[in-house]
Formats: sequence, structure tokens, C-alpha cells
Amino acid sequence: MHVFATAGHVDHGKSMLVRALTGMEPDRWEAERRRGMTIDLGFAWMTLPSGAEIAFVDVPGHERFVSNMLAGAGPAPAVMFVVAADEGWMPQSADHLAAIDALGIRHGILVVSRADLADPAPALRQAAIKIADTSLGRGCGSAGSAGAQAAPDARADPGWMEAIAVSAVTGQGLPDLVAALGRLAARLPQPDPHCGVRLWLDRVFAVKGSGTVVTGTLQAGTVRTGDELALTPSMRMLRIRGLQSLGAPAAQVSGVARVALNLRGVSTRELSRGMALIQAGRWTVASVIDVRLTPHPSGNQQPPGTMRLPPRLMMHMGAARTVARIRMLGSRVARLSLDYPLPLHVGDRVLLRDPGAPADQAGGRPIFGATVLDVMPPRLALRSGAAAAAARELASWPEPPAASDLLRRHRLLRASTASAMGLRDLPPPVRGEWLADPVHWQRLRQLLASAVAAHAARDPLAPGLPVDAARAELGLSDRGLVEALAAWRASGSADELIDASGGYLRLSSGSEGEQPKPDRSVAAARQAAPGGNAAKVSHPGLPARVADAVQTVLTGLADAPFSAPDAGRLLDLGLDARAAAAAERAGLLRRLPGNVVLAPDAAGQAARILARLPQPFTAAEARQALRTTRRVVIPLLEWLDREGITRRLADDRRIMREPQGSRTSNGGR
Repeated sequence: MHVFATAGHVDHGKSMLVRALTGMEPDRWEAERRRGMTIDLGFAWMTLPSGAEIAFVDVPGHERFVSNMLAGAGPAPAVMFVVAADEGWMPQSADHLAAIDALGIRHGILVVSRADLADPAPALRQAAIKIADTSLGRGCGSAGSAGAQAAPDARADPGWMEAIAVSAVTGQGLPDLVAALGRLAARLPQPDPHCGVRLWLDRVFAVKGSGTVVTGTLQAGTVRTGDELALTPSMRMLRIRGLQSLGAPAAQVSGVARVALNLRGVSTRELSRGMALIQAGRWTVASVIDVRLTPHPSGNQQPPGTMRLPPRLMMHMGAARTVARIRMLGSRVARLSLDYPLPLHVGDRVLLRDPGAPADQAGGRPIFGATVLDVMPPRLALRSGAAAAAARELASWPEPPAASDLLRRHRLLRASTASAMGLRDLPPPVRGEWLADPVHWQRLRQLLASAVAAHAARDPLAPGLPVDAARAELGLSDRGLVEALAAWRASGSADELIDASGGYLRLSSGSEGEQPKPDRSVAAARQAAPGGNAAKVSHPGLPARVADAVQTVLTGLADAPFSAPDAGRLLDLGLDARAAAAAERAGLLRRLPGNVVLAPDAAGQAARILARLPQPFTAAEARQALRTTRRVVIPLLEWLDREGITRRLADDRRIMREPQGSRTSNGGR
């Protein structure tokens, strides 16, 4: 199916033409038929010789009903623009063309009506000149004309779109018009049936025995009986009880199409024209948007470089309208605050007009089109120049903006949020569904490394910077992002690795893909020979007093590796719980329950000694072999059990799990 809206000045024969093409009466109200003037939207349809169906949305042409006209033309992808041969171009012709251009409608056909009353050529030439520089003229391409006389003025050549002279009274040109409609319908782009549904309601009524029925133009996507759609702006979920298209029941309909939905659980009093039914999660219901303005190219409009808009305008989108408060950010970029939130995507076209503005000499009023650049723009900083900076950024964006443009502005976005904004071709997430601007992500990684280093310098005995503290310092909403930053390194980067184990962040040296390398002071401590002094211990992350205390402990353990100093001796050395934990994180000591402190290679030494015992062995036999006390041997054996070096039997004896030397000297870590 294809949907065409009519357009043109009042009393130029739009409804009569639709009636002649379809055999249906588009004027629904008795007052319209009595006055011979369309007041509200009318609907009719026809089947082309090819079998394709065309639905017409007949709009009023009188200036008092511009809002109704925009409600019908807004969702339509194509127009049938009608100009009467005996009157030519008129004020509402200009208004309707300005609206079509503002909405960015690019597909249409020009019909010169009432050709039985006057020569259609002058009206055709005049309309061709007016239309040529608009989206309708530019978008139709070089389609060739039919049924129209050639114009001597090159700008009046209707070759950019088909132009047909007709008479709804005599039937002149109607076969040519049907053929032209078929050619245009074949050229119209096919919308994606998998797109998110957004149905603007243009009629709401009740049917006896069925209940509430709404109609609208389905621009894309697919609706099915039984689907649930969200009613904006309340986001109340409504179920589709029944579905019709062009008067015939259907199980499902894909856009573009005229559809009627029988809704369950809602009354007509709760619905009105301009509301929309959407698929939840596929659209952003926005109340503040950033837009790029495009004035209609006519003499009464301000030049783009000097555009000035009043503080409040009426904004139209689809069948909806709402008051928009305008804040100009730059010459063509503005922020709109809407009185009534609307479901929008980045790249949508909206129309702005001032109903109270005085008409120009041609009878038209200023109408502006705008492309939506951001449906959830960040707040502008209070500093001077923030608006100008935002305008410079937005002015460089293409239409429609790409995902990279929005990510550069928002820095971080959830994939679901980006999809609801209408963005496609999203980059891979950095964590979960989080998307990040690459430059901002790398900057965050640098800030995180600096924050971890600064925390270590302030408190070298701390286990590290808490992940939640880092999240708050970086202004992130998800601690998972901090963990992802800690694990991420730019290709070819020489930055230090960040260890994020245990809920704390610590810097550790090493190249990408490698385990952190032990500090040289650790190696020196492990190379201390029994019976001699341990090598001098130092570590850049430890205060000198703690390093000296560790030095003293390791020296004492060199001759008797399992004679752990008691708690009093540790306190005398200044090696309290925080200091001992810091030394263990540096790889200089091994702490066991009960405030037992040993050398870092205690597991390897114990394994070599215990492997020489008859298997299995008791705790007492282990104590004697290791030349230590029960205070030390019990937590040591339990640690060896956890490390998989020994295995505890049912009678509390133990055996070695692996041969001596099969594990690394630090217990497999």
C-alpha cells in the first residue's frame, strides 16, 4: 500500500479529485458536504491497474484548518499537490508547499485541476517555479512529465516531477493521473517492516459492539492483532484487539499503510488526535530536543545566517502539535522545550510555525522545518559560551547524525538508550550494554590510572582505591565501567596495568596480556640464603619504616623460615595489620590466620620438607619437621590444603598431592 496526502489551496478541487479517482466520499461530515469545503481529514482509497493500493488522506485547504492539514500530511510519505487551472497559485498553495518543504517530503505529483475551465499551462508553469526549489521539487528527480505542455522557461519545466492536467467533472486526464500515480508509487522507497512502530492517531471513535477504534498512517514497522503498544506520553500499555486496513480485517499490517486499530481497555475520552502508539523501548519520549533549522526558501523568510525565532512557536510532528519554547544556540541551531512530550528519533523532521504572525504580501506565514539532532541533549553549563560551543558542535553534524556523533557528545550511552534515540550501526559495547566514545574512554582510563596512583601515594598501606570511590571520582553511574576501564588498555599503550581484584584498584607493572611481574625486591628476599642475611628489601609503594620492618622479619626467617614472630614482636617492629597487609600485597610477606607472618616462598619450602616425610603424616610430625610451633603449623597446613599442595584425610592426617617441585615457589600463584 502507498499513502498520499492531498495539498493545495481551498476550493481547488482536492476532494472532488479524490472522489473521482476512488468513487468514495472523503468528506466525512455533513457540514463539509453542505458547505462544499473540507474541514477535517478525509480518507479514501483505490486499487491501481497494477494491483497496488493507494490510500488518500484528504486535507483541508482553508487557512483556519492548517493544523488539521498538517496532521494528515505529516505522516504521509508522498503528496498529490493540486492547483486549479482557473485560479493558479494562491496563498494556501504557498502555505501548503512551505509545510511540505519543512517536513522534508520528497515524493509527489503535481495536478492542475479544473482543466475544463481554463488553459492549465500558465498554472503549471507558475506551480513548477514555486515547487522547483523545495524538497518536493528536488526529491522527485528527473521523472519526465505527462499530460502537461512544455514551458518556455527552463525553471518552469516540470521534468523534475510528473505534472498532470485533469478535470474531475469531464474525466479529462484522469487515466493519465492514474498511470502517473502508479509510476510514482513504484518509485517510493520501501520502509523496513522490522522498524519500531510509531502510529500517530488522527481519528478516535467508538464502534458499537467493538469499542474504541483509532486510525492513523503506519509509516514503518508491523502491527499485529494481540500486540501491546505504549500510548504516549503516559506509556500506558494497550492491547490491539482487532486490526483493519482499508476497511478489511487483517492479522498483521506493515507500513506504509492506513490502519484502524480496535483497542482493548481504553475509552475514547482518554485518547485524542496527536497521541501516538509506539513499541516500548524503540522511541525516546522527549520533552527537550536540539534541532537544526531550515527556513522555507522564499523571499519572506530570513536568511539562514540571521535566523531569529520568537520565544514560542507551535511545533508539528506527525499528527501531533505542541508549543515549543525556543532557545537559539547559534544561527541555525536551537534547543526546543516542548509542552507536550513526543516520541522522537534522531533525524526526524519537525515543523515550526507561528499561527499569530502576520501574513506576508502573498498571504503566507513563516514556516520553518527542523531536523532533530538530539532527543536527550545534555544540560548546558552555566559558563559563558556553552551555548555557542554546543552550536558549533551540532552545526558540523550530518543529517541524520551518526552514532559516533551522539557518542562524542554524550560520551557514554547504553545500547538500549541509543537504539531508542534512533541510532543504528552501534559500536561494540565496552561493558554490558554500555557504549563509549573512544576518545572519552581513553581519557577515563588515564584519569583512573592517575587516581589510583594518587591514592597509593596518599595512603601507601591501603589495599588500593575502592572501586566505588573511583566510580564517584570519575562521575560514572556503574561500577562495572570502572572494572572495564581497569582491564582495558589502548593498543600499543605502555600504561601500567590496573589490578581490580577484591574490590580495590592497584597499579601493577606488566605488558598487555601478561601477568604482573614480581617486584625486584621480592626476588631479592626470596634469594636470601639460609644462614645468611636477606638482601636489602625496598618497594616503591611502601614507606621506609615498613620496608625496614619487613627486612627485619625476613632476616629472622632466613635461618628458621617457620619461626614466625609473635604479635608483640610485630608491633614492636611497627608491622601492624595494615602494614603487614601492604607488605603482602607487595609480595614481600605471606600472612596466615592468627597473625602468622612468613616469607613469601613459605609454601615451596614447606612442600619440599613435608614431601620427605613418610606419607601420610600428622600435624605433630609436620611441626617437628618444620621446626615450628602449633600456632604456626596449623594455619600453615590449612593454607597448604587450600592451595592443593596437601590433602587432609578423614583421620586428620595429610598426604602430599603433588611431587616436590611440581608447583611454583609461591604456592602456584
